[in-house]
Amino acid sequence: MSVTTALACRHCASPLEVSVVDLGDTPLANSYVPAGAPPEADPAFELHARLCTTCGLVQVRDAVDPAAIFSDYAYFSSYSSSWLAHAKAFAEMSIERFGIGAGDLVIEVASNDGYLLKNYVQADIEVLGIEPAANVAEVAIDKGVATRVAFFGRDLAKELVAEGKRPKLIAGNNVFAHVPDINSFAKGLAILAGQEGVVALEFPHLGQLIEHTQFDTIYHEHFSYLSLAAAERVLGRAGLAVFDIEQLTTHGGSLRVFSAAPGSRDETGAVQALRDAETAAGLDELATYAAFGERVGTIKRDFLEFLAAAKSQGKLVAAYGAAAKGNTLLNYCGVGREDIGFVADLSPHKQGLCLPGSRIPIISPEELKERRPDYVVILPWNLRAEIMQQLDAVRSWSGRFVTAVPELTVGP
Repeated sequence: MSVTTALACRHCASPLEVSVVDLGDTPLANSYVPAGAPPEADPAFELHARLCTTCGLVQVRDAVDPAAIFSDYAYFSSYSSSWLAHAKAFAEMSIERFGIGAGDLVIEVASNDGYLLKNYVQADIEVLGIEPAANVAEVAIDKGVATRVAFFGRDLAKELVAEGKRPKLIAGNNVFAHVPDINSFAKGLAILAGQEGVVALEFPHLGQLIEHTQFDTIYHEHFSYLSLAAAERVLGRAGLAVFDIEQLTTHGGSLRVFSAAPGSRDETGAVQALRDAETAAGLDELATYAAFGERVGTIKRDFLEFLAAAKSQGKLVAAYGAAAKGNTLLNYCGVGREDIGFVADLSPHKQGLCLPGSRIPIISPEELKERRPDYVVILPWNLRAEIMQQLDAVRSWSGRFVTAVPELTVGP
């Protein structure tokens, strides 16, 4: 794993001089560890978000080679029922809105286990997934979703065009923030879209991260934290113009940004409305980021006080959801298995492993119910309602649900 030292903006190369929040040295959030592995199995790297005052892109340094993060990945999209429903709704909407049908091609970049593209396959539409994690791509291929194992960028886009692949739609869900060379990625999208294709990108919105103090969505796999303003600058430089925006509730508040060749589509009023809203929220003011950092410190203090009180009372604290955001929270707060006894997760790919850094063991939801903890800390707080429904049995022994972000909440 290579560590870089440059502190220049990944988009415009300006110096990065403004700190947003320093979360210390932490392990890679999705690098789960076998039980009994030696301590050196959890190498830690700087996790410090900084703001580029020239282009407005918030970002973390390239701590490690992306191949070390994404070539063998532990995240499978199909284990969230709400995310599957979200993907299905998008597929149905896009087919109708953009007139996608037989003879057309849909490409998804970072297609994971085929969770989205399978909906187009079922509609007899040709698809191609681009997925760097071979273990995840294999699952998609087994579902009948054609998938190429590769990282996407300018060079791959040229190869695909040379092969005659001209998609009517290019989708990218939660990948725009995951690419270190964001300029090559955006240029690749423009090349692939040509003059007629549409690019639809979903990514967590910086405005929501700041407003709701969602610092736990900061981790090494997320190289960039995007406002509409920053996204427009990156896409515009690559040759794409944003023509529509949807604000989504997914991942704590995301944007779905539609772009295409300049002049090929009329811009909707939603785009200017969000530009104005970001200005009103102070995303171009340094004071906004200073206040965010102070709130992060408050969350850490409150969460540690809760855990200390539960421990002093002899209460058993567990967690649910071995999510990357949970690992950022736990490692920043210095929480270990002496504070949280175990974490349950629905994915069998994670069960039997331990969280990186904290070394909290991962078990099945069934085992959590057998062990009857007094408190269940929901780490993927964006799925709180879904998880509380799945774990409704916790209430039968008077167990309580806890979230730490955006503020400590202990409920029934």
